[in-house]
Amino acid sequence: MIRVLVVDDEALIRTGFTHILNTADDIEVVAAVPGGEAVRTVRELQPDIVLLDIRMPDVDGLTILADLRRMPQAPVVAMLTTFDTDEYVAAALRAGAVGFLLKDTDPEQLPHLVRTLAEGGTVLSSKVTRLVVEGYLDHGVHEPTAVRLVARLTERERAVLVLMAEGLANPDIGERLHLSTGTVKGHVTNVLGKLQVSSRVQAALIAERAGLLAQSQEGAR
Repeated sequence: MIRVLVVDDEALIRTGFTHILNTADDIEVVAAVPGGEAVRTVRELQPDIVLLDIRMPDVDGLTILADLRRMPQAPVVAMLTTFDTDEYVAAALRAGAVGFLLKDTDPEQLPHLVRTLAEGGTVLSSKVTRLVVEGYLDHGVHEPTAVRLVARLTERERAVLVLMAEGLANPDIGERLHLSTGTVKGHVTNVLGKLQVSSRVQAALIAERAGLLAQSQEGAR
């Protein structure tokens, strides 16, 4: 069972997400709370995944994210927003969020996206704009640094990184590379450590900056 916490200042959003996700047999919304109750609720209930509103009047979503990331066993966090060009999105990704969802995401897609998060995948709304990605890259590592970091990886780790950057979850990476999920998890941990990042999104963008994705696409032709 995937245990989810929904954090949003709007009761309607909390109720809607709870209803949709609880229809799935393998997902349980353990609580749905406003921002001021988020950190305490995570400590008490220890959810696997937190869907966190990026903008709230009582407490800033980025502040909550920072508090959650400091926990010994931090949950997976994806940000919720109503804006596909929200300037806070890039900051959230740099701070360790594994992706973001627009609040008007197709309800039928929500359980699938939560499962992707639980399996170690990256979730970015299909409406994410190039402005957000470029905003992230502008504050990230430059190409020479990215190339130097990627050079630390083994050939297998580079293959895993490319598939991470494509948004694949660990089981899917394992199937593609004929590896067990446990082996993939080990490779992912090594990749994050060698790239000196804390999230798969950060690793994916370093891969893009280093040119790995372009090389992969060229090789597939």
